[in-house]
Amino acid sequence: MYKKIYVLSLFLFLLISCKNKSEDTTTVNPKDSTAVVKNNGDPLPSWNDGTLKSDIIAYVEKVTKEGSPDFIPVENRIATFDNDGTLWAEKPYVQELFAFYRVKKMVEANPELARKQPFKAVVEKDKTFFEKGGDKALIELVAATHTGMTEDEFEASTKEFFSGAQYPGKNIPLKQIRYQPQLELLNYLRANGFKTFIVTGGTIEVVRAISQDFYGIPKDQVVGTSFKYKYDDIKNTVLREPALDHFNDKEGKPVGIQLHIGQRPVFACGNEGGAGDLAMLRYSSGSKYPSFQLIVNHNDSIREYNYQEKDNLSLSTAAKYKYHVVSIKDDWKKVFAD
Repeated sequence: MYKKIYVLSLFLFLLISCKNKSEDTTTVNPKDSTAVVKNNGDPLPSWNDGTLKSDIIAYVEKVTKEGSPDFIPVENRIATFDNDGTLWAEKPYVQELFAFYRVKKMVEANPELARKQPFKAVVEKDKTFFEKGGDKALIELVAATHTGMTEDEFEASTKEFFSGAQYPGKNIPLKQIRYQPQLELLNYLRANGFKTFIVTGGTIEVVRAISQDFYGIPKDQVVGTSFKYKYDDIKNTVLREPALDHFNDKEGKPVGIQLHIGQRPVFACGNEGGAGDLAMLRYSSGSKYPSFQLIVNHNDSIREYNYQEKDNLSLSTAAKYKYHVVSIKDDWKKVFAD
């Protein structure tokens, strides 16, 4: 329920051609990668050897081998990844941290805002305000902190935030909460002709601010929650308005994929915790090509976190449809990037 509230309010509180597998080094398109993949017989070095790792490699090999009955043409090798809890940690949500950052900046510029809601509740750390106000109060907060400015102004604000933000509890830069095994998986897929997309419940502009630097994924390969825009002809700029255009979570993810990508992914990866990725994985499974669905299970209280859905819906759905499940505790040799 915790994740449902926050993912539903994410913004409310507010992710080449085939290569010979025997090559020692595979060069990846620099516009869609964080690094050159070193492939010395193990493309996923931070994954423990086991069934899941073998299944991932076997899938990639069979769908990229010309002449194979399972071969997928390069133009159809679409891979989609959720972001929060899938590519980086989500306790708390980075989008939530950004909303608090925006409140601080806005109150510094205009102290009178500290007397008005929802700014007052944030400044006074009044959790009951949002508990009682529910989604309406949360939407009011994100609308107040994420809109009413040009895209250039908002982009500058996100860059400033990410340049200095520290992740609570771990006191490390946000870049270090990325999952190292997932960075390797992204690179491995791209080295084999897959085009990787982030499909997130987070607001699209916040994720675009770091997608290239953090994941090697260009801005135009990010699908997320978006606000409505209007063009100001006099100032020759685009302004963001305090109204949602598309909420990219749960059933909204396949819709967002169709709007931005125009075809089903053959590889889709999400995480359990709020059932927000199940529709995307289900949509992927309907591809006419062989597909692969992956769910990250947060079950490592020592190295990351341990939390599950009360109704166990994501893991139950994975068992029903035979999706692959990542046990952070058992499948990942290393969790976070350096």
